[in-house]
Amino acid sequence: MLTMTNTNDTPKTLLEAVKFFSDFAHCHKFMVEARWPDGVVRCPTCNSERVTYLENARVWKCYAKHDRPKFSLKVGTIFEDSAIPLEKWLPTVWLLANCKNGISSYEVARALGVTQKTAWFMLHRIRKAMQSRTFLKLGGEVEVDETFIGGKARNMHKDKREKKITGTGGKDKTAVMGFLERGGKVQATVIADRRKKTLQGLVKSRVAAGSAIYTDALASYDGLDGKFFHQVVDHAVEYVHGNVHTNGLENFWSLLKRGIKGTYISVRPYHLFRYLDEQAFRFNERKFDDLSRFIAVLVHVIHRRLTYKQLIGATV
Repeated sequence: MLTMTNTNDTPKTLLEAVKFFSDFAHCHKFMVEARWPDGVVRCPTCNSERVTYLENARVWKCYAKHDRPKFSLKVGTIFEDSAIPLEKWLPTVWLLANCKNGISSYEVARALGVTQKTAWFMLHRIRKAMQSRTFLKLGGEVEVDETFIGGKARNMHKDKREKKITGTGGKDKTAVMGFLERGGKVQATVIADRRKKTLQGLVKSRVAAGSAIYTDALASYDGLDGKFFHQVVDHAVEYVHGNVHTNGLENFWSLLKRGIKGTYISVRPYHLFRYLDEQAFRFNERKFDDLSRFIAVLVHVIHRRLTYKQLIGATV
């Protein structure tokens, strides 16, 4: 992770971050260091170093010949084409990176003085920067488990319950699968079903062969012994058998559901993977301080643009 210059003025708390980033010069410094860590500003269109900063307009001008000679700090990032200034964007990044149970779009809208729709779009763009793009497989001791995300029948009005709840157990809910490397990181993904082919295919693609895998007694995991050291704990009998348990992932599911039920209230299945990315990011960065988590998001805002049409599924 990129380590930016830590001075006495560098923010450590939310209050300090709000004050610090109210000055565009500070926003400029952090964004330049995140985008061009070697200190050489390059054109995002042609990668040329022949650029000049126009201070009054707060843009650079590229002297190579192409259609987009001028560019700002936002171009090529999740902030592109946003009328919201960086003075508001960066404190919002800080908030989402560090609020343990997340922050709702309504809270952000009130704090920034923008519409709820705008705040909702902002938060999803930040979640885009929180996505892990690693191809490295988990190893060592890995807990594997699934859960269902969806409203509880007892919390629904009778009319709504009759429409939405058409079965028992996980029916009418969204299935999610998680992988936790003990002492390491967590990964979570939405799954179509809990069939053997689906679950074992994901295990093989995300966990290194030869690793120790701990699961519950779901029959879909039967047959993993060939490539993994597979041990099972039967939750109908016990939750822990020596070193065999999935309590680490259960803790992650608890944090995830607390955020969804307490902060976001209602999450559509279409967007659920974004909330998984958000919670997994904070869980994986839990040992770092607020500034480090903020920087970990900021350095990944580049080349991850998300348009509103893409967000709502209007385009591919």
